[in-house]
Amino acid sequence: MNPANTAANTPANLAPAAGEPREPARLAERFAALTTAHLADACVRAGVPVRCAPAPTRAAVPGGRLAGRVLPARHAGSVDVFLEAFEAAAPGDVLVVDNGGRLDESCVGDLVVLEARAAGLAGVVVWGLHRDTADIRAIGLPVFSLGAIPTGPLRLGPRPGDALESAAVGEWTVGRADLVVGDDDGVLFLPADRSADLLTLAETIRDTERRQAERIRAGVSLREQVGFDAYLARRRDDPALTFREHLRAVGGAIEE
Repeated sequence: MNPANTAANTPANLAPAAGEPREPARLAERFAALTTAHLADACVRAGVPVRCAPAPTRAAVPGGRLAGRVLPARHAGSVDVFLEAFEAAAPGDVLVVDNGGRLDESCVGDLVVLEARAAGLAGVVVWGLHRDTADIRAIGLPVFSLGAIPTGPLRLGPRPGDALESAAVGEWTVGRADLVVGDDDGVLFLPADRSADLLTLAETIRDTERRQAERIRAGVSLREQVGFDAYLARRRDDPALTFREHLRAVGGAIEE
């Protein structure tokens, strides 16, 4: 391990944020029993903005999952920005690459993914395209992107001075104060300082949904479980009543 990556030499701005699981393995362990959908619902319930990567962002290898702290890098045509990011990476980080959502070139290939794995990263998310899919599949490190294309970078532009401070993914800009999780439903960004509460809330939502699913299988319809007849009756008297308000009152979990 490069001494620059040890806890004693980690810059203050790379230290775990308040509320963030201090061990990446702990975050990965808790997320292993959750989905991005559970965490997105937790964000809605907690009043935290739901920051999803655009819907086409998918794992290069179906079934891929990742969870870790955002390691941002803005690509300008050269791989050096990724290598420099790895110099400051902590084990369990996730490289989040901003290539402007370009669909005419790739910016991440097998060598970058191999180097990310060697640096102890938990995965790669690309706002753009990747290539070398067969090699990436063999490497085994989760990679999420908008898809694949054979060509590498087609241009070399000036590198922004803040290229390692933040990365845009769709409409969202993320950085070291954020966590990122990904699974078959896509990629979601979470504020690190709210992560403990969001994980706990997501686990509660998961457990409620599992109980509801078990009861459906046992013959108790979801409508019966959530008192849907009562909701319709109450809505006739109060047209402004929302189903979400009703669900919260009865302890159900469907929409969030």
